[in-house]
Amino acid sequence: MKKTCIILLVIICQQGIYSQVRYSSSWFGPNANPVPEFTDATIPSKTTISLMGDYYFGYGDRTQNGYIKVDIPLLSERVSLKIWSAVMEHYQTTEEIKQNRGASTTSGSEVGDIYVQTRIRLWKEQKNRPEVILNSTLKTASAKTFATRRYFDTPGYYFDVEMGKSFFTKSSFISEIRLVADAGFLCWETTNSAQDDAPMYGGKIILGNQDWKIENTLSGYWGWKNLKDKTYGDVPLVYSLKLIKQTKNLNYFAQYQYGIHDFPYNQIRVGVSFTMSKLTPKF
Repeated sequence: MKKTCIILLVIICQQGIYSQVRYSSSWFGPNANPVPEFTDATIPSKTTISLMGDYYFGYGDRTQNGYIKVDIPLLSERVSLKIWSAVMEHYQTTEEIKQNRGASTTSGSEVGDIYVQTRIRLWKEQKNRPEVILNSTLKTASAKTFATRRYFDTPGYYFDVEMGKSFFTKSSFISEIRLVADAGFLCWETTNSAQDDAPMYGGKIILGNQDWKIENTLSGYWGWKNLKDKTYGDVPLVYSLKLIKQTKNLNYFAQYQYGIHDFPYNQIRVGVSFTMSKLTPKF
């Protein structure tokens, strides 16, 4: 009887601790529940692999991690399977940040969550209409150490639609202007089988030519828990500037991201992407 009471007491205490945790971008590491990225509203014709290195800084948290994305076209330019994850995350926070988050440590290493996405082209871009792509994404709870407050210990998912339209000019310097919009719905589990829901949104302007491109992106999502608690921190908004150098076999890129609201990080990302015909399914 005594043993049973102790077990019940431990469970009650754990539930109390979990109920006080804010499952939001303001109170966890930068890779826990970031604003979802969206593309230029196209699906590749060949398997595309992107390798990146990230450095997040500011607001008492410094994080470095690798990042990998693989986009596999199951039907060329029409349907693809995309997988990505942060890898080898190393972090260091101040003691104040540790206390505010209720974290167990100020430094360490983590393994990130894995995302799996299905992309389907609904409409092909034509003269009088944009390209339209439907994305369905699942976030697994791959990270193992919840106590460090780097990742959630719960799964999530989101659905979104990308729409993109290009306009061409006679200039050789900026020969293409592409406008992209993104809208969707994001959901993640919090505590006691409850969940947080958020409409997500974004806009992107791409300028460039066959040699280089510049992307300007503003995106975010609006969690409903913010309506009850303005300190919950589930309404992140970010701006990013991305420079891309295109060559025959490789694309090199560098990105700066600024956290405008409820995302207490600035990010510097550098990376390279390349296609692999041998890994492209043949149908």
